[in-house]
Order: sequence, then C-alpha cells, then structure tokens
Amino acid sequence: MTVERPDITTEDPDMILYGPESDVVPAEDSSSNPRRILIIKLSAFGDFILSIRSFQAIRAHHPSADITLLTTKPYVRLAEASRCFNSVLTDTRPKIFEIPALLKLRKNLRSRKFNRVYDLQRNERTKLYYKLFPSQKPEWVGNVKGCSHYYEKPENGIYHISVREKSQLEIAGITNIKLPDLSFIKADISDLHLPRNYAMLVPGGAPHRPEKRWPTGQYSALSDHLTHLGITPVLIGTEAERSQCNEIEENCPAVLNLCGKTSLEQIAVIARKAQLSVGNDTGPMHLIAAAGCPVVVLFSKASDPNKISPIGPDVQIICEDDLQDLSIEKVTSALPAITFD
Repeated sequence: MTVERPDITTEDPDMILYGPESDVVPAEDSSSNPRRILIIKLSAFGDFILSIRSFQAIRAHHPSADITLLTTKPYVRLAEASRCFNSVLTDTRPKIFEIPALLKLRKNLRSRKFNRVYDLQRNERTKLYYKLFPSQKPEWVGNVKGCSHYYEKPENGIYHISVREKSQLEIAGITNIKLPDLSFIKADISDLHLPRNYAMLVPGGAPHRPEKRWPTGQYSALSDHLTHLGITPVLIGTEAERSQCNEIEENCPAVLNLCGKTSLEQIAVIARKAQLSVGNDTGPMHLIAAAGCPVVVLFSKASDPNKISPIGPDVQIICEDDLQDLSIEKVTSALPAITFD
C-alpha cells in the first residue's frame, strides 16, 4: 500500500518554526487585517495535534491580532501553553435541545465581536455555530455555504487531513505552513527515571477498536529485540491499556512500564530524547511524531494512513489489513538506525 505523505519537509531553507523560539513572522495581508480572530478546533486528540501547525501559521500570519481558540476541555492546557492564543474558550458541545447552554455560547461568541473565524473542525456542529452569530457574519474560513472564504473538499481522491487544512488556510492567504514546533511543551520527567537509551512503545488504542492494535505478544517480542540491542523499551499508555502493558512487562521484565504515569506534556518531552517509537494508530503517536521522535506507526485496514497518519520529521508507516498477520520481522526491518549516547 502506498501512503501519500503530507507535503511537509524539514529540508526547506525557508522553513519557519512558529513556536515560542521563532522571531520571524510574515506580514499580515494588507487587504484584510482582522483584529479579533476565533479558531475552532474541538477534537479529537490526534486531529488537535495535527492542527498545531495551523495554529502556529495563523498566529504568524496575524501577529498582532487578538486570537481566541474554541476547544474542548482535554486540550485547553496544551492550547494555553502554545502561545498561539490570547485566550482559550472551553466548549461543552451542547446538544441542539440544550437551549440555555446554546444561548450562553451564543452570547459569549457574539460579545467578542470576532472579525474572522477559522473553522478547523468543519463539521455539522460548527455549521450550527455559524448560525449563532448575528446576521452580519464575521469572515468565515470554512465549509459553511455562504461564508466569506469557502473551502470545498475535493470530490475525488483521498487527502490527508493536514493537506485539506493547508488548502483551507491558503484560501485566506496563509501559505507558509510547515512542521509543527512543540518546543513550547515543558514538563518535569525526572521522577520517571528514564534510562540513557530507550524506545517508546504505544501498544494501546481505543478500547472499542481492537482491530487497530498489534497483538500484545508481538510487542513483547519487539521489546525483547530492542533489549538485545541495548535499548530499554518504555511503555506508554492510559489506565485503559494497563492490562496490555502489564502483560508485556511480564513477558519482558526489562521494560520500563509507564502506563498511567505520564501526562500529555511528559509524553512529548520523553519523545524528544527517545531513540524511536513504535505504536498503533492512536492519538499519542501523533504527539510523539510531532515532537520529533522517529516513529513507526502500524495501520490495519480499519483506518487509512492517507487520511490521518501522524506528521513529523521521521514517520514510517506499515500497513497490514489484519495486524494479527503483521510479523515482528517486518516491524524490526523498518526501525530507524540506532545511535548510542
């Protein structure tokens, strides 16, 4: 299976990192200079990480604007740390019949008098939010019929979500979109007692999607392989994945089992120093790849990497219709070269 990688590169001499370390930002479009901007990105975790490069590009394009993000509770802390936004609003995603909550949201959105909205969620909910604004709508960059900057998803072909988002922003004049810069993420990992040379393994995934998981026994075999190379496997997961991580630890006692012990921020910091990472198609792999760690991501036919694979400087994709059939040899042959400190 051929995977169309998003049009990103780390070799572009004009690459601008839009995080807190960057001092270079492009000028605003003189034909449109919105002062108050709303960005909408509600979920899910992998999608939110993929949109960080868009957040940074929007901030760079509008350096003096007052920018607000509307998102959901799990992503507020990351958003605030990114320095892309002047403020962050938490969306409770009220249902259509929850009239008081919708009226409260409408009042909050209208009171801020936004000049432009970048709708990076592009779904039925955000089409509803468009209607919450008064008849004199702000400029709207999205796929709501009648909006000022309409993005229409191509009818033919398969497009990665980041490619579609890039095309959407180009309609508003934002063209210099590069790899995300996660240097803004800080966390203390001293209490985790990480070894000098380690690899991150992410054996879990959504509980209701077991077909997206490589078998635990294969992760145990991979752990043994890494151990013999002098690399300590570090297991990353949530409490929902504890049984898988514990089984791997029982089969390979040399692993460092951090299941349930890491925050999102800590995962990003751990990834910066890891030799490599191997994991299923699950949210943390997006964060690990964006942090700069070389990653190998395992896809079954349950999801399409052409649409939603992680982006980063070194991403390898392995596709197998049924991950039960994916051999340990195929995975180990895809591992990046290992250098020791």
